[in-house]
Amino acid sequence: MKKSDFLLLGALLLTAAVLYLFLRPGGAGTWAVVTADGQEQGRYPLSRDVTVTIGGESYNVLQIANGKAAVIEANCGDQTCVRMGTIFREGETIVCLPHRVTVRIEGDGAASFDAVAG
Repeated sequence: MKKSDFLLLGALLLTAAVLYLFLRPGGAGTWAVVTADGQEQGRYPLSRDVTVTIGGESYNVLQIANGKAAVIEANCGDQTCVRMGTIFREGETIVCLPHRVTVRIEGDGAASFDAVAG
């Protein structure tokens, strides 16, 4: 590798670090907001431990514990939503595409980083 290759690699790593710092999700959230088919189904405080089943025949089980939310069970084929793990920061989201369900963390007050001014 040449000196210019190392400089390019260093510049790319620096750019990636700066982007991560500015685009990462916000601080600890307050609410887990559940939507199904684009309609809000529920808003649950992260401060209260609860387990909720979303849907009927096609279902996802949302667990909120210790200030974090996770889909712990689903009867979809790919189980991606279950493997996404826990979320707790504003802007973080769990998505179940087969069931068209999202769990998004929101806070009180200011909008999260992905809000668009119109």
